[in-house]
Amino acid sequence: MTQPLRPIRLYRHALSGHSHRVELFLSLLKLPFELVDVDLLKGEQKSPGFLAKNLFGQVPVIEDGEVTLADSNAILVYLATRYDPSGRWLPREPVAAARVQQWLSVAAGPLASGPATARLVTVFGMKLDAERAKEIASQLYTVLDSHLATRSFVAGDAPTLADVALYSYTAHAPEGGVSLEPYGNVRAWLARIQALPGFIPMPRTPTQYAA
Repeated sequence: MTQPLRPIRLYRHALSGHSHRVELFLSLLKLPFELVDVDLLKGEQKSPGFLAKNLFGQVPVIEDGEVTLADSNAILVYLATRYDPSGRWLPREPVAAARVQQWLSVAAGPLASGPATARLVTVFGMKLDAERAKEIASQLYTVLDSHLATRSFVAGDAPTLADVALYSYTAHAPEGGVSLEPYGNVRAWLARIQALPGFIPMPRTPTQYAA
């Protein structure tokens, strides 16, 4: 496994699922990294220093030597391409790679607008349409539960970036009022991810943040 010359720096917020998916993947790859917490509630992500790293003022951001990169899915692709020469996490074969990309698009689409958005309302108090977000989440998990009925992981029989990208906001969907009880296959898949060597959890939402 290729290793960086010095620890990768990850700018994150501990309760951000986008940040956690990067932290989780760094750990699964057994890469050295250091965490830099960005206080979203105080607006540190909009400071000039942080905007120089990401013009959109969002976490996560990584610094890997001379490379500064934002967007969680882009970071996952970068890490897999640079540090996983086996191609386990991002297959090189065209069809397998495309299947992973399909689910990365789901992570940026229905996952973000569904369970992640519902959680933004309860965790960060954002004024968003929570009921619509819960409807999107229900549609997503109905499809995902059916999909996982015939496979152990999202894009095949082994874990890939697809699983990493979908895990964090799914595991924490109940914090946004999205129950996972109806989705037994999804819950079994979460348990499989949590059993992977190197797995690290995202902190549960403190009571004071809950709606």
